[in-house]
Amino acid sequence: MRSKLIVLALVAVGLFAYTKVMARIGSGSPPPDAPLEQRADLIRVHKYERRMVLLRADAPIATYRIPLGRAADAGPKQREGDEKTPEGRYEIDWRNPKSMAHLSLHISYPKPEEQHAARVNGFPPGGNIMIHGLPNGWGLLGDVHRLLDWTDGCIAVTNAEMRDIWARVPDHTPIDIMP
Repeated sequence: MRSKLIVLALVAVGLFAYTKVMARIGSGSPPPDAPLEQRADLIRVHKYERRMVLLRADAPIATYRIPLGRAADAGPKQREGDEKTPEGRYEIDWRNPKSMAHLSLHISYPKPEEQHAARVNGFPPGGNIMIHGLPNGWGLLGDVHRLLDWTDGCIAVTNAEMRDIWARVPDHTPIDIMP
């Protein structure tokens, strides 16, 4: 029994080290921007359906199945560490090509009123909510990652989907995250 625990501990340490190394290596070069007619002017997230839609002039141009925060069905994000995905209207306010996950687009959570509510209740609101691919080095998981909600409040897609989203979603694109 003791040798099995040692092997399990070594595997866990190895996986942790692999993840840390891959996070530092990054996800490579981001794709070029899509042609204007293929770019989204709105993102709509349907939390309960685990679906994200890119729209242009109110017409869907791409749809993705998504996992969310582990507690996404428990309502909107209110505080750091609650593992909920926010709800409301935000925007994509910056992007990170060297993210620990395969590319990432930052969602402008928390809004001033969410910061105020958290402060009044005596806790930090959290932040760093992103649309992102899989953690660097774990891209081979592909569609398997959709079997459960695994993020801390982010919206996850496959790496190939993230490259498509990166190319189609300009900075300042509004995002509506609905229950």
